[in-house]
Amino acid sequence: MTTAAHWLEGARPRTLPAALAPVLVGTGAAAAVDAFSPLRALLALVVALALQVGVNYANDYSDGVRGTDDDRVGPLRLVGGGHAPASAVLGAALVCFGVAAAVGLVLAALTSWWVLLVGAVSILAAWGYTGGAKPYGYRGFGEVSVFVFFGLVAVLGTTYVQAERLTWVALAGGVACGALACAILVTNNLRDIPTDTLSGKRTLAVVLGDQRSRVLYPALVGVALLVPVVVAPAVPTALIALLAAPLALGPVDKVRRGVTGRDLVAVLAATGKLQLAYGVLLAGGLALG
Repeated sequence: MTTAAHWLEGARPRTLPAALAPVLVGTGAAAAVDAFSPLRALLALVVALALQVGVNYANDYSDGVRGTDDDRVGPLRLVGGGHAPASAVLGAALVCFGVAAAVGLVLAALTSWWVLLVGAVSILAAWGYTGGAKPYGYRGFGEVSVFVFFGLVAVLGTTYVQAERLTWVALAGGVACGALACAILVTNNLRDIPTDTLSGKRTLAVVLGDQRSRVLYPALVGVALLVPVVVAPAVPTALIALLAAPLALGPVDKVRRGVTGRDLVAVLAATGKLQLAYGVLLAGGLALG
């Protein structure tokens, strides 16, 4: 029997900061131009969380039916672990995508109908990561998609639905959030290099190899920490985000020291906490500016 705890773990809550942080930063960028809208920010958050949980269930389904998750270290897999029927997990993914589409429709009605196009592309990208005949996540393009959709699109979209215009500060925030979201994925895929290699799943970590992936992780974190410095001449209070920097020391050290397997699960959680703290602080700094 699939329990509520199974569904919760299958949603991979450690990855949810990747959805929450860009909405916070996008809202902070909107507030910086006096365009904060609590309702629109809340709707954008619902869309982002629904897409994140939806893509997690969709990945669980697609990897499970392909057999990629049959022997995997890390969070519980609903299909691969035999905890839920594949059809039920697919249904859960579709429900989440439906929620994202419905709320996105409301946002489009409040702002511009082209928001629907962005939402549709986001849902297709979420499904195509591991779903379909040629999933791009199996070809090393997962990090590119995460950077675009959980960085640039999420931050700029959140700013737009509130301010109804885009700013370079929001773009910079999108780069930062995208880099940290990629760091989360790099950690996940670094852990899974052995099993992904055996199953033929060519993630970016598989393509780069263990050592170069361990260089990429701190580089991505460094990009995020550089953004407040770049933004500071226009919004000095953006430097508040650097208070999150100490949270990066532990996970970066572990990755560089070569930890593997379940030890990287702890790095994954720590990276999520870093992204959430960074998002809160950067959003607050932008709003104050």
